[in-house]
Amino acid sequence: MKDILLNIEAAIFASEEGIGAAELKQILQDALAIDINKQEVVDLVKKIQDKYEDDEHVFRLKEINNQYQFLTKETYHEVVNQLQAHKDRKKLSQSALETLAIIAYRQPITKLEVEQIRGVNCDYSIQRLLEKKLIQIAGKSDSIGKPLLYATSDQFMQHFGINSAKDLPQLKDIVAEENSIGEIVE
Repeated sequence: MKDILLNIEAAIFASEEGIGAAELKQILQDALAIDINKQEVVDLVKKIQDKYEDDEHVFRLKEINNQYQFLTKETYHEVVNQLQAHKDRKKLSQSALETLAIIAYRQPITKLEVEQIRGVNCDYSIQRLLEKKLIQIAGKSDSIGKPLLYATSDQFMQHFGINSAKDLPQLKDIVAEENSIGEIVE
């Protein structure tokens, strides 16, 4: 019986978005070649739930929408939120920074236009920037196929301490004259 409990616990732990009693029953039958009904699975899950209600555990087994999954107890939500915030602050890749710069200076802009400027596919970079909420969908273009338009978000403005895209540094502010090539023609 303990072996079945541990196998149920392992299956719930390994499931990414939760797992139902019927699916657990099928997995146990296939993996362990045992005859078990759905009610027996529900009863065993209840024993696992009781085990994790103890204060020595930081998570509990919850049933949400007829799916079982392990979740952190409310007491630890602040620490978990800080962990998420810390992960979100991680640096952007060079390609994501280039994509962000193009969107910031040319907004609103389609993914195809960004790709034409960069010369490479930008699906991943745009997805990461959307996940980090540095860019947002600003509508649809009137061109053929009605592609999405991307622009910087309020979080982008807040992160870089600017009020609008007009506050972005201009190229003349960044490039020093001693870095120019050739003669200056007036």
